[in-house]
Amino acid sequence: MGAPVTRTNVWSELRVTSAPQLSVSISPNLTALAVIADALAGRRRGLPELWRRAVQARVSPLGREAVLPLAAPGYSVVPDSVAPITPMDDMSVSAQVSALSDIPPESLIKDLEQAFGDGELPTHWRAAAERPGRWLRGYATALNDVWHTTEPLWQRARPLLDREIERVGIASVRGGPELLLGSLNDRIRYGERGLLIADIEASTYELGNRRIILVPMLAGRDAVIVSLDHPDAVWIAYPVPGAESLWRRPVAPDVDALSALVGPVRAELLCQLDQPMTMSMLSSNVKIAPSGITYHCDRLHAARLISRERRGREVWIARTDRAEELLSLFRR
Repeated sequence: MGAPVTRTNVWSELRVTSAPQLSVSISPNLTALAVIADALAGRRRGLPELWRRAVQARVSPLGREAVLPLAAPGYSVVPDSVAPITPMDDMSVSAQVSALSDIPPESLIKDLEQAFGDGELPTHWRAAAERPGRWLRGYATALNDVWHTTEPLWQRARPLLDREIERVGIASVRGGPELLLGSLNDRIRYGERGLLIADIEASTYELGNRRIILVPMLAGRDAVIVSLDHPDAVWIAYPVPGAESLWRRPVAPDVDALSALVGPVRAELLCQLDQPMTMSMLSSNVKIAPSGITYHCDRLHAARLISRERRGREVWIARTDRAEELLSLFRR
């Protein structure tokens, strides 16, 4: 399985001899993986700094340690255990996390041997090979933590994802898959012999009779994740068109009208929670003492407009679906 790659003159080639069959998988676990590589593992791909900081604050030390090998300089290959369930169909993050918890430690060792051969493992994967159970737990924790941060954004992206499903369907029906594949991302080109994908390590594969599964992601503009060697299908994860509009703050609610309903302080708190925040982050943003924030959050929690989750010494606050529905009524 290939990881996101840097800008390079090296290309992996997927040779295509006939019009490829395309399908779409709505699998947010690839979004979580791209965000992990960008925000935590050091392979920056255009994720906005605001979201990078939010992810970094959310993930536990064990998770941060586990994800470091995913974006080691000079390597694009990672073991199949990173995505234990191939996105043949729509696949949730919770299903991936559950699958990770079911992987025996010895299976990770086999995956590493398959990815890197029988010789000595690359330095960045040796700690995982020495304590595979710890690595699997840490990576599952990181995947889950990152998803809790990015899930509200994913929910707002549904119209973009629906539009992309329609775009792929039209290209398939009208016989233009080559043009579509060449327009997915600047790191992907459609050449004379097939698909070229910017990579760190050059490789060549034959598509044969396999289909191509497209997996739109919410990720930095340069994030691309591919798997070219699966026996049943090739899959390509890429930023969904229009994703940059979601990184900006959405259209603001009419705060005056919302204030009349829930009060000015609570209206401001709800508007601040475009992404999950700690109590201290909220206190700093709205310039209210922590004791005052606690009081108002208690009231919002009682109204089921926010959720609270304690992680170590910090309490993380997020808007609920009920709050999102309320705010949608006050959008200008």
